[in-house]
Amino acid sequence: MNNYETVFILNPVLSDEQIKETVQKYEDFLVSKGAEMVSKENWGLRKLAYPIQHKKSGFYHLLEYKAPGEVIEPLELAFRRDERMMRYLTVKLDKHAVAWAEKRRSRRKQEKA
Repeated sequence: MNNYETVFILNPVLSDEQIKETVQKYEDFLVSKGAEMVSKENWGLRKLAYPIQHKKSGFYHLLEYKAPGEVIEPLELAFRRDERMMRYLTVKLDKHAVAWAEKRRSRRKQEKA
């Protein structure tokens, strides 16, 4: 099992319900393929560095998970087929990136408390 992190940007015209439904769809997809969810973050509506599909903002989400390598290709194929998806990036995390992600999550928890 490898550690992965996927950041994706959803279309800004979606309702809150549609956004939750989309994120849950991909979470369920990963779990059904044998992935173990480590973390999920909603970064909210953010301005884009450059227009994508004539949109200047998008809803950012981060999924961190452990999964076999065969899961990534079908996941990205599903992303490409989904019209709600504007951009995505999946990165395989090495041991240093995993440690940094854990540190980032613990810092976020401290800030919330």
